[in-house]
Amino acid sequence: MKLIVGLGNPDKKYKFTRHNIGFRVLDRFSKENCFSEFTSSKKFKSLISEGIIDKEKVVLIKPQTYMNESGKAVKALKSQYKLLAKNIWVIHDDIDLDFKKIKIVQKRGSGGHKGVISIINEIKTKGFVRFRVGIKPKKFPSSKAGNKDPEFLARFVLQKFGEEEKKEIKKTIKDCAEIISFSLKEGIEKAMNQFNK
Repeated sequence: MKLIVGLGNPDKKYKFTRHNIGFRVLDRFSKENCFSEFTSSKKFKSLISEGIIDKEKVVLIKPQTYMNESGKAVKALKSQYKLLAKNIWVIHDDIDLDFKKIKIVQKRGSGGHKGVISIINEIKTKGFVRFRVGIKPKKFPSSKAGNKDPEFLARFVLQKFGEEEKKEIKKTIKDCAEIISFSLKEGIEKAMNQFNK
């Protein structure tokens, strides 16, 4: 079984912000693969959708805590299904990755992402798989290049995409959903080799 976690913030006002890419990718993936409608689970503090890919059960979750508490839902579901970390896949925005770029990683640090930090802290491992979706514009210095003002970064990720970016990000969301489907069918290592360019 795979648990696929899309990261975002639950309020409607955040729906189309940069920080909510994870939610939007899961919505696309769920629709394209004819999964169940997302339903609310108070027990797991999440919206949950389920389906089957190549005879394997796949559970999609959108934690309904705020971003910095996302790990609580992941921990509860990991325990419920007795999952190994490698079977937990997390989709999130990445401010250190160029806009539209998608990269698959495993056993890596958080890069400062509050949702990823929360998951690492709650399940006590970095062994889960991450689908990083780049949101950094061309004229934006990466945090690694010195832009480490947390207030500025927090404001930036909660902004909506600009007019020119909107069409492009829709394609990126579609691409990410397709990469996840490929990864489920062909395996993470093959997906990394094919898509990490």
